[in-house]
Parts: sequence; C-alpha cells; structure tokens
Amino acid sequence: MPTKHRRPRALVAKVLVGVSACALVVVGAIVAWAAYHKVPLPIDDRCTATVQGNTTTLDPDQAYYAALISGISVKRGLAPRAASIALATAYQESGLRNLDYGHADSVGLFQQRTSQGWGSIEEIMDPWYSATAFYKALVKVKGWEDGDLNDIAQAVQRSAHPQAYRKHVPKARTLASALTGQTPASFSCAVRSPGDADPEGMADYLKKTYGKTVTIAATDAGITVTTKSTDVAWSVAHAAIAGTQRYGLAGVTVGKWGWTHDPWAPASWHGPGDPAGATTVNLTFPG
Repeated sequence: MPTKHRRPRALVAKVLVGVSACALVVVGAIVAWAAYHKVPLPIDDRCTATVQGNTTTLDPDQAYYAALISGISVKRGLAPRAASIALATAYQESGLRNLDYGHADSVGLFQQRTSQGWGSIEEIMDPWYSATAFYKALVKVKGWEDGDLNDIAQAVQRSAHPQAYRKHVPKARTLASALTGQTPASFSCAVRSPGDADPEGMADYLKKTYGKTVTIAATDAGITVTTKSTDVAWSVAHAAIAGTQRYGLAGVTVGKWGWTHDPWAPASWHGPGDPAGATTVNLTFPG
C-alpha cells in the first residue's frame, strides 16, 4: 500500500516543480522585456500617455524627466517634434534617467560629455541645463523640422550606434504629443505612496520648466497656473501629474475637465465636451 501512494505524490511533486519552473521563466521573461523596453512592470507605480490609440508606459521618475524635457521645448517655443527627438535620444542614452555615470565622461539624461563641449559635469547633471543644451544644438541641425527623427538625433549626439534612436521614436512621439499639450487629457499616473504635499516645490518645478509662458499663484487648496495657450495649459497639467511622486499632487482641473489621483491605476480625465479652450490650470494637494 505505501508504494501505491508514493507514485501519485511523486507525480504531483514533479508537476509542481514543472509549474514553478515555468512560472519563473515567465516572470523572468516579463522582467527582461520591461528592462529592454525601459518600461515599469505591470504591478509597479506607472504613468501612461495615450494618443490616437497608442499607449506609452513609464515609471514616475521617467515621467518626471520626460515632462521636464518636453516642457523645456514648450518654453523655447519649439515645434512638438523637437520634444520627440529629445525624448527618443534620452530614452536611448539613459532610459530617461539623470545618470551620474556613463561611458567615458558621459553623464546625465542625454549622456552628454564634457570633452565634447556640452559643459561641466555639474552643469550636465542639471536636467534643465542639459535639456536646454540639447535643444540649442538641435535647432542648428539643418532640416531638423522635417528630417528623419533618428538621423536628426544622431546629428546632435554623434553616437557610435547611429541607428539606436529609431526603436524609441514611436514611444517618444506619443509622449511628446501628450506632454507638449498637443493631445489634451492624454496623460495620467498612479503612485501608491506619493510624496508629501509640496505646492511650493511643484510651483518651482513648473516655473523653472516653463519660464515666462506661465504665471503661478498660490491658492488655499494649492496653486493656479495661468498660461498663454490651451496647449501650454495641457502641457502644464500633464507635467504636474508627472510630478505626483515628488510633490504629492491630489487633483488637476483644466477648464471643466478634471483628474483625481488614484494610487492603484492611472485615473482617467473627465469633462464635458471638447477639452480644448482653457488656459488656466488648478492644482490641488492632499491635506
């Protein structure tokens, strides 16, 4: 009798081992895929940009820098494709991280090098400086307004891998459309443990990013940002959401459209009619 009972148990044990092994393979594949594509895992805090049915997902730290890069292009009055080029470049060079290391003397979002005249390490590690430096170099490239995005990025960066930016172009275009305000109500984040409410920090971040294109005033609930156009208003609104992890944002309104932070899934925007037209953004904070 004991022998008859051992075989089913042994079989069950083998099946369980096989299932566990398969699960590990699947999990490993998902982790590897996320790392290669520079996107967060499905269970992580995340932000999404959805434009014309295409969705790009990134983590809150990446979102913060993507919004900053896009906002600097708005500040400088550049066409949205400038942000697309910059974002594709930053995706490839750093994974949209402000790295303090890299190949040789490369550092920062764009892995710019002091030896190639981009500035000092301290300057390049300032993301506002490095993004501005990138755009200054970009607009000197002949045909940047309508040329191939990969080739324009390569002309600015002079990378040893001249085709490396191409695979990031679709994601960069989606993000740029959302984060420059070209597509309203298209960006959201879910952060389980956002930072403490910091309207002053948010105001400093937005003022430094958008400069004279915005006017910022404190309110009892948070801050109000007055902009010069609807595109800038939506860019600011999306950038504020991208800063949720750092500044503890609770909600945003742009005209009659509103967004309320949900810690478990990127919340949808809601509002009546066409979201275009408004130029004022109201930001509220917990507490």
